[in-house]
Amino acid sequence: MAITKWLARMFGGSSADDTLDAPCAAPAPVAPVPVDAAPPNVDGLFYRWLTGSASREAAPGIDKLILDELARLAASPDAGAALVPRVPAVIPQLLRSLRDDSVSGADLSRQLAQDVVLVAEVIREANSPYYHPTAPVRNIEGAVMLLGQNGLRMVVARVSFRPIISMQAGQFARHVAPLIWSQSEKCALGANLLAAGLRANPFEAYLASLMQNVGLIVAFRLIDQIYAGADLPQSEHFIASLFAEARAMSARIATLWDFPDTVAAAIAKAGQPDAAPLARALALADRLAKLRLLVDAGQLDADAPGVLHGLDKATLACFEKLRSEED
Repeated sequence: MAITKWLARMFGGSSADDTLDAPCAAPAPVAPVPVDAAPPNVDGLFYRWLTGSASREAAPGIDKLILDELARLAASPDAGAALVPRVPAVIPQLLRSLRDDSVSGADLSRQLAQDVVLVAEVIREANSPYYHPTAPVRNIEGAVMLLGQNGLRMVVARVSFRPIISMQAGQFARHVAPLIWSQSEKCALGANLLAAGLRANPFEAYLASLMQNVGLIVAFRLIDQIYAGADLPQSEHFIASLFAEARAMSARIATLWDFPDTVAAAIAKAGQPDAAPLARALALADRLAKLRLLVDAGQLDADAPGVLHGLDKATLACFEKLRSEED
């Protein structure tokens, strides 16, 4: 069974206590950008870094072919959902248990033990800097005790989405999938940290961040199916349209999979004027995550004029939290 109604039921009803760490304060209003320090076109830079195609242009007409087919597919979200894989069978059972206050930590540990990927991920999370364990956590029982129910829900959500986003076949999808997954993880963390300051639900922000790139993966899967060339279109119009269509696809698939309406709406409205708090948290975290990846990859200099312009101290602190642990 694909991600269906159980995701909406099991992920719903979280509170501000769901944050992975202390939430960041609400971002301050963004000041006007000086003419000589215009902010970078983050989506354009991210697309070109993602595809490794900054200096190569596809043949004329390919951009229209891709966008027309993507628009057609977006009108039928069932078809788009068919282009992404399903989740492990243990996940729904575990999420039901996480909603049941009568389930003990020992019961959760036994359920987690059914999936070695979950075991490894939960222990890794417990030993991450976000939880600051006083001593290394070596077993699943200790990890469950340290993370608590909210921490476990976030780990399970991340593990649920990893095969959807990161494991892909095809020339383009296989190349971009690991990078898109890295952006999704960073965006989810950033949105979770920023949400409370923007009066949004932290776990819904986390979930929306993981969901929003499903449409982008669908887009690259579609490109692999309809286009055999080695080069992709590079125009700003194509890039903007690709991201817009992918976002619309994500929102429609979220609705198809019975995600909370607030999550689907946040994905659809992120970046728009007067958007709801959840959409604002998602849009800001999406930008921070892309900037973080571009800076860490040497595509942008964080100290260059305009790159981090308008980010207050709290938001800059979130940006620093997105730095990869190995960095």
